[in-house]
Amino acid sequence: LFAASTESATTESATTSQAGSLEPLAMDRYYATNRFTVRKNKGPKFEQRWAKRKSKLATLPGFKYFNLMRRVKMEEDDTFADDFDYVSLTVWADKKSFNMWRSGEAFKEAHGGTSVWAFTKTMIQSLRVLKNAPSPAFYDGLLQLSNPPSSANAAKIVDGWREIEADGKEKLTAESFVATNQFYVPAENGPAFEARWAGRESSLKDLDGFVSFSLLRRDGRAKGHGVKALDPSEPTYQSTT
Repeated sequence: LFAASTESATTESATTSQAGSLEPLAMDRYYATNRFTVRKNKGPKFEQRWAKRKSKLATLPGFKYFNLMRRVKMEEDDTFADDFDYVSLTVWADKKSFNMWRSGEAFKEAHGGTSVWAFTKTMIQSLRVLKNAPSPAFYDGLLQLSNPPSSANAAKIVDGWREIEADGKEKLTAESFVATNQFYVPAENGPAFEARWAGRESSLKDLDGFVSFSLLRRDGRAKGHGVKALDPSEPTYQSTT
């Protein structure tokens, strides 16, 4: 639904400690995601709620990018390890910027918490659309690589949020395609896994239609409402292109 970015390409190489062991890569960005499972045939209603929500996201310090991702199957018989239908993805310059938003008035406004009635209304609407509670997950963004959007593709933004038509009956037209891959890497092997990605050769940035890439490292120390400890069955890394 919404994309705003002035990112330029960055590269980073793996570093070693004085003892010779590999160190984890430094974080380039901070990714906040929320995963949703919707009731049958409620996808358009869910998308409409996002399109019509009140948010000043694009005006906030440290904000880089937002995307609401709708899961699609590449093949009819594709199966997934989870049952999430949508993922909201917000990119911040750093974790501090994200925490400032989450503790501020803009977060309350976007989540219907400006009054008891507004919060109650939001909860009732959620129960009608969602099958269960959202599941947040947070990541350190590594090896950020992106092309700034052209002015021709610039979206219309009003008061910090997209202005887009959504009738709640038809699904919104896709504005981008996001490909992800999940990796289950033990903590002790994380630095070596990151080093392999940092050292690979790629012409990704030069490909037609390329917008952005990041390797996401799960932030297992994140806290907050709805945040659960990292389950061993969940991936520790995820690539997004």
